Amino acid sequence: MNAKKTLTTLCTTAAVNLLAYTGAYAAPSTHTVYSSGLLVLLFLGFCALVVVAQLIPALITLCGMIKGALANKNTEAAEVARH
Repeated sequence: MNAKKTLTTLCTTAAVNLLAYTGAYAAPSTHTVYSSGLLVLLFLGFCALVVVAQLIPALITLCGMIKGALANKNTEAAEVARH
């Protein structure tokens, strides 16, 4: 009796899993790689340029903050060693 229930559960689970994956077939054109126009490409390039332009000063500031924190840590250690 327990084997029949296990087999029924297994078959039901397999059927539900097979029926759940049919949504991928509903996509109309998955073979198209790029279908946008030139203006979309230029807009995305401009967005990437803005991100890179903001990233460079942020990295320079981050390096300065790290150097300052390390220099401050070294001077504090020297002051503690003097006392």
